[in-house]
Amino acid sequence: MAITPRDNESFYREVDDELRKEQLTNVWKRYGIAIAAAVLLFLAGLAGFLWWQHRQAEQAGARGEALVAAFEDVQAGRTKAALPKLDRLAAEDAPGTQAAALLTKADAAIQDNNLPAAIAAFKSVAENGNFAEPYRNLALIRQTTLEFDRLQPAEVIRRLEPLAVAGGPWFGSAGELVAIAHLKGGQTGRAAPIFAALAKDEKLPSSIRSRAVQMAGSLGIDAVVEADGAGAGAAAAKE
Repeated sequence: MAITPRDNESFYREVDDELRKEQLTNVWKRYGIAIAAAVLLFLAGLAGFLWWQHRQAEQAGARGEALVAAFEDVQAGRTKAALPKLDRLAAEDAPGTQAAALLTKADAAIQDNNLPAAIAAFKSVAENGNFAEPYRNLALIRQTTLEFDRLQPAEVIRRLEPLAVAGGPWFGSAGELVAIAHLKGGQTGRAAPIFAALAKDEKLPSSIRSRAVQMAGSLGIDAVVEADGAGAGAAAAKE
């Protein structure tokens, strides 16, 4: 009796299924323990990673709470209560927390009229390459502000001129200090344009702009007219 094509197809499928089962059985016999071990190692690694991630989140939350508590102590004038908390946070292996703690320590030292300690704290942030640039720039400006009267004008300019860029985030504070340093060094021609630029920058606090208008005026630049003109131009552009 001849086998129909359909019977042939069924036969081949059964043979193929049996062959696959035999191959899987052989593979499992040969590599089953290794496969099981690999799966267990993967699951253990995944569990470890998830635990580490959870632990990191817990630690970050605890550091944040401790930092807020220290901030509140400093704002309330309880610097003695704040300092131990800040010292612990400054010793943490977390650059953001360290920088914030050191900057707060500097503020606490200023409240206690301990300027050398404040300068040292700002300097430690400004010179730490592990900290984010905004922390370092802020610390450098505040350090230089406290040291300004004892620094040579050239040193102030060297430190802050890279930050005294019109339109930049540090232009107000750094620009004002650089302009005053130029004045102290007898370089009025370099100071005047900076004061004029400060007076025209509408993003800066009014206190800085007001001082800049006065200083620019004393150097022969009518910054009031220039600033008003810039403001009128901006208003016309909006319309």
